[in-house]
Order: sequence, then C-alpha cells, then structure tokens
Amino acid sequence: MARLTMREALSQALWEEMERDDRVFILGEEVGVWGGTYAVTKGFYDHFGEKRVRDTPIAETAIVSAGIGAALVGLRPVAELMTINFAFAAMDAIVNQAAKLRYMFGGQFTIPIVIRAPGGGGRQLGATHSQTPDAVFAHFPGLKVIAPATPEDAKGLLKSAIRSDDPILFIENATLYQVRGEVPEGDVTIPLGKSKVHRAGDAVTIVTYSKMVDVSAKAAEELSKQGIEAEIIDLRSLRPLDMGPVLESFKKTNRAVIVEEGWLSYGIGAEVASRIYEQAFDYVDAPIKRVAQKEVPLPYNRELEQLAIPQIDDVVRAVKEVL
Repeated sequence: MARLTMREALSQALWEEMERDDRVFILGEEVGVWGGTYAVTKGFYDHFGEKRVRDTPIAETAIVSAGIGAALVGLRPVAELMTINFAFAAMDAIVNQAAKLRYMFGGQFTIPIVIRAPGGGGRQLGATHSQTPDAVFAHFPGLKVIAPATPEDAKGLLKSAIRSDDPILFIENATLYQVRGEVPEGDVTIPLGKSKVHRAGDAVTIVTYSKMVDVSAKAAEELSKQGIEAEIIDLRSLRPLDMGPVLESFKKTNRAVIVEEGWLSYGIGAEVASRIYEQAFDYVDAPIKRVAQKEVPLPYNRELEQLAIPQIDDVVRAVKEVL
C-alpha cells in the first residue's frame, strides 16, 4: 500500500494505462506542456510525446467530438475538461453522440471514451465555475457517470473506466485532489457501477458520494460520540446506480439520510429516496431526509458559499431528525 493524494492516484492510473495500452491517449486544454490544470498529467508530455498527450484549443465541443471520433476508430481517448461547468459547451457531443451512437448503430461500434471533469464548489470560483450538475448527466442512458471519493477508488475506477467500451463521464471533486489515502500498489481495478459500505453502523443509513462521503464520515464521528452509529454507503457510480448495499443497509436501520453537494430539487437524493420508497417501503420507520446545496447559484463570498454547501452540522441535524 502507498499513501497517495487523489491527484497522485489519478496520475498513476493514467500513466499505468498508457504504458499498458498504446491506444490510450490524452487530449484537453493545458494537459501537455503545462501538465494539466490540476497537475494530474504533469510529466506525461515529456514521456509519452505530443501524439499521445495532445494540447487542444479552448473548445470543449472539439475536445469531446475529437475524442468520440478517435474512439469510433479503435483508440481509447481520455478527454480532460478543465471543469465540469464547461461540459455544457459540449452537451451535444456528450449526450447526443457519445451516449447514443452505439445504440443507434445497433452495437456495431463502441465508444470507449473517458471524459474527466473536475466539479464541485468551495473554491470561490463563482456561480458559473462551481456547480455540481452530476444529476444532469446521470439522466442520460448510454452514458456512465462515475464519482470517486477516495484516492483508492479514484485509481481503481479510472483504470476500469479506461478499459471499458462505454462512454464514461468521470467526475472528480476538485477539493479532493490533495486528500490522502491508502492505495494498493500494482494493477488494481475496481468494477464500475458498484456502491460500497464506507462505514458500518446500525442506527441510520447515510447515502452519499464524492466529497460528501468525507463530510458524512466526520458527521458520523460526531454522532458516534452521542451513541448513534451511522452506516455510510458510498454510491461511487451515479449511472448505473447500484442500490443493493443501500437497500440492505436500510432494511437494517429503517431510516435514511441522503447527502449530496448538488441542489436538492431533481437531484441524486430524490432518485435514491424514490427507489428506497419503491423497493423497501415496508421497512420505512421515518421519512427519508435529504441534505443538499441551497437552491441558489453558488455565491462567490467565502462565508456565503460555505453556508450554501452542505456541512457536517447539516448532516448531524438531519440524522437526529430521522431518529
């Protein structure tokens, strides 16, 4: 085991996959000479060369569309968007081409493209650069949406994503790049579309993913001091959505709190809550609570921004309400 930051884990996954398979290449803004906006591809240009680490114009539609074309002819592109907010500029390419071409051509083609995109707020980047629109992309069949919370999952899931024949949006919360964690050495992959138990407990089920896993874990520590043991389920994948561990936990605790950084309305929490009600209604002992971002464009002001984003106290309060 090695103790790596999420940035290092992602970099390691990319490097290993590019060494393993010469069809894998990277394209995006500043990924080459500069080494990536968040330094994930630092050193790649010098080692792999300009054909496999390709700097592009500031044109997200071109980045994703070129990646789709490369995927259709047998390559395995990893397209990096500087932020998920810029994915809106490539919306047609992502949801009308990447997500649908395999289906529309009856499976004659595969589109093995990974679109890496940092997301989330908390960095004072303003309303148009701080969004968490994960639910928007998870809405579309044909597109897998992955969102790791730990360095180990970041490495294992990214390696599996690159090897997959499906188009994948790989969302990295930008505030997690410096977070450290234990990462197994060697060629370790993690299956896509599988949620997991992040913390065991028997009083309440907390369902979450990405940065909110850490927020929920710290809330669980506070609750534990008061004799309340929360079980945390990390979804890891938003499409496909693995409800198995969620339902198993809920049937044990009979209460659930769903925590996400995105907005409350029409969000991931609404989908998870609906599925719990549909598939485990007989086990419901209290209304399911959702903790999410306030319904406003994220403020630039640091204090207001933190007020809008879910915090540890918000999770603790929600758990006590369902109890």
